[in-house]
Amino acid sequence: MRNFDLNLARVFVLLYETGSVTTTAETLHLTQPTVSYSLAKLRRHFDDQLFRRTGRGLTPTAGAVRLYEPLQRALAEIDGAIGRADDFDPGSMQSRFTLALSDLGEVTLLPRLLAAARERAPRVSFIVRPLDVDDAEQQLRRGEVDAFVATPVLTSHRTVRIPLFQERYVGMVAAGHPRVRGDSVTPEGLAAEHHATVFGPSGHVVPRAVLAAHGLLDRVVVDATRFSMLPYLLEQTDLIAIVPGYVGEVFAASHQLRLVRLPFESEPIEVALYARHESSRSPAQRWLVHFMAEVLGERVSPAQLPAYGAR
Repeated sequence: MRNFDLNLARVFVLLYETGSVTTTAETLHLTQPTVSYSLAKLRRHFDDQLFRRTGRGLTPTAGAVRLYEPLQRALAEIDGAIGRADDFDPGSMQSRFTLALSDLGEVTLLPRLLAAARERAPRVSFIVRPLDVDDAEQQLRRGEVDAFVATPVLTSHRTVRIPLFQERYVGMVAAGHPRVRGDSVTPEGLAAEHHATVFGPSGHVVPRAVLAAHGLLDRVVVDATRFSMLPYLLEQTDLIAIVPGYVGEVFAASHQLRLVRLPFESEPIEVALYARHESSRSPAQRWLVHFMAEVLGERVSPAQLPAYGAR
């Protein structure tokens, strides 16, 4: 080990987490030939191929899997001890971050995130891309997004999942709905109503699954692709929709809508933040992940949200 360059360990960890020579080179501000040369040295040192090239990038061998955890943990401890980001000043940084959010995230989470960023890092800007849960992890690996927020549990050795908050589903109807009254709906009442659902790449599959489990899919008369259309649809019709509780609170705060308890219990959903591993992030990305986890992990009533343009 006297001849082992610590920088090789960093190259190895990044190759393992990103599966890409290109992304590793960009993150470490190296050329791709330099990373390829480092990989060759690692292979000779450990007498193992370490990574095989596949259609999804570099796939680690069994030997690489054994090496990853101790090397990643050692680098994390070294980075923590050195405190590379101690002098990092978010107030003066000028960075542009790319986030992948569902339309629900754009409506309910992005305003909170931007309001907090305007106070703590006023020169930061965001590019928001639509969330595609099937491709989000690959976008993260390729460096196309810096982080994304999703409800499905996605497991990959190349990403970190940071739980933000849990919530349950509720029913949402027009404020003056002619039949659904009070603060709850009965099983018979739910079965008698026509429903609006959302089906798309954002990953919210529970509402349709709940209706299917109770034999109510034939009561669906609108099946759209974006949750953000629901408040406009429901306040002008007698339809009912099943939505996440916090989302319903935000919609009801700005539209003529009411929330009602469903006549059955559903498993709570957990909204989570996904990002690269700590050692794979730039100092600005480290700030972003900690910032997002802090801001979005705190449950805030819609009434507490700052008004647009408020200082």
